[in-house]
Amino acid sequence: MTGVTLDRDQCLALDAADPLREFKDEFVLPEGVIYLVGNSLGAPPRRAAERLRRTVEDEWGRHLVGGWNHAGWYEQPLTAGDRIAPLIGAGPGQVVVGNTTSIAVFQAVAAALKLRPERRVIVSDTRNFPTDHYMVQGLASLLGGYELRDLSEGFDDAAVVLLSEVDYRTGARQDVPAVTAEAHAAGALIVWDLCHSVGAMEVDVSGADFAVGCTYKYLNAGPGAPAFLYVNPRHQAAAENVLSGWYGHAEPFAFESGYRPAEGVRRFAVSTPHVLSLAALDAALEVWERVPMAQVRAKSMALGELFVKLVGDRLELASPADPAARGSQVSLRHPDGYPVMRALIDRGVHGDFRAPDVLRFGFAPLYIGYTDVYDAATTLLEVLDKELWREEKYATRLAVT
Repeated sequence: MTGVTLDRDQCLALDAADPLREFKDEFVLPEGVIYLVGNSLGAPPRRAAERLRRTVEDEWGRHLVGGWNHAGWYEQPLTAGDRIAPLIGAGPGQVVVGNTTSIAVFQAVAAALKLRPERRVIVSDTRNFPTDHYMVQGLASLLGGYELRDLSEGFDDAAVVLLSEVDYRTGARQDVPAVTAEAHAAGALIVWDLCHSVGAMEVDVSGADFAVGCTYKYLNAGPGAPAFLYVNPRHQAAAENVLSGWYGHAEPFAFESGYRPAEGVRRFAVSTPHVLSLAALDAALEVWERVPMAQVRAKSMALGELFVKLVGDRLELASPADPAARGSQVSLRHPDGYPVMRALIDRGVHGDFRAPDVLRFGFAPLYIGYTDVYDAATTLLEVLDKELWREEKYATRLAVT
């Protein structure tokens, strides 16, 4: 598609030949909506409602507390982790699911710091999603004596490096193997945030020390769905979970007064799993277990490239121009980006806004097609040409942008 801008008929033809086209029927989307916010909250899998009904009525309703045994609830943090593992290049017994991304960041960075007690520097990137900064700031304040350093200052003397594979604001993608090797060469451990890459591209953190990620964006597990935490096997025996909740105990139902960590990645479980959220995740993973990720990545890049070419120079491109250098989103800049996005959403094209001036468009290849992208770009250009965003109602900020 390089150097070519397609017309709508050509986009329809590409959709008809798309090897992923069958997956669109796996998701529920409102009629007349082009949903380009999969990088914030994925569309619901069609089978999620039935899976939740089964959990509530058949498992909980029939077995009551016995569901922990009969329905496999007790093991969900590990069974769900093993199903996510192939999506991030990990293996069985390396991923645990539960809690939130913020908590997982705290756990991973704290564990890594304890593995490098002689060092007192934490390196991050000012472009990371704010919760990563906030959690590290809070951890450093709690422990005392740690210096927080930006990525631009290098890895010298660093104990831990915390980075996002894909930048949430611009979509810029880090070279995970190369940066991991650089951090290790400097004697640091590395924690990768995969929130904006898992489910959008092939991911491989097998060489990393820790990784965290959410399941409600491209993985489509629903609002508030649990996060996951990857712990490299080489660290599992020595790494310490500073949030020593009962679910990470070696024998939770022994009810001992002292804490003994479980073997393996289970020691990074914290508290009782959120069974209903895990039911929705289960429904989503039933789809992902059939998805060829190489095809997802190829389509993701093609969709983004098409969008960029159709919009042309009407807006400043905030994302890398090279499709291979970005995740599955395109970010554009406009000084009045918020009202522009509001006007666009009112016309059926859903993206989102990130301060101060970024319009984000996320392309979830399982349910977004080439014709969707064509229509979205056409609508955006209409909003700009006719200055539809100048309506007074669009200036009022909603709580969630």
